[in-house]
Amino acid sequence: MKKESQVIFDRNVVEFVTVAAEFCKFMEQAEGAKRSAFIDTSLKILPLLYLKTSMLPECKTIGDEAPETFVTEETYEILRMNLSAILAEKDDYLDVFVSDMKYSDQPITKFISEDLADIYQDIKDFIFVFQLGLNETMNDSLAICQENFRLYWGQKLVNTLRALHDAKYAQGEEEDDESEDMNDCEDDDCHCHEHRH
Repeated sequence: MKKESQVIFDRNVVEFVTVAAEFCKFMEQAEGAKRSAFIDTSLKILPLLYLKTSMLPECKTIGDEAPETFVTEETYEILRMNLSAILAEKDDYLDVFVSDMKYSDQPITKFISEDLADIYQDIKDFIFVFQLGLNETMNDSLAICQENFRLYWGQKLVNTLRALHDAKYAQGEEEDDESEDMNDCEDDDCHCHEHRH
């Protein structure tokens, strides 16, 4: 007798699928994006992805075979390189939540582009299988995605958020924007740059 899953019809699963698909689309269409716009959108979609994943109902695999994967090494590498080009010198950050840290007294350098590509790979594999519409494989891809979130990409997501937050709000970035605004005003008596409007 065929095993059926009711979990996949849960409202929280539907909402997660929607956000997951949006995340994948955003990553796939990011090439050539302005860094500030990319960081802004990432800072909005990543917390939403984390929230929707954490609200998923408990799901266990019911099939005998692992669902197929979609993201090839080439797809992964192209995406990682595109993201790295957008982020440029803001791509790397120091990570203190790496398991290797216990063997080192130095923080380990990580890359936002690599973390996002890792998250994308898991989410895209899930979305690909889910869209095939087969109950058992939909269930199992959800269970695998949920497990990988707990063990693997959930931590990457929050680490990446911290690095993206720093890239957006670090003093250097703010000063660059302000210095452009100040140069617009030639009048020595003008005090417009003293106020934040």
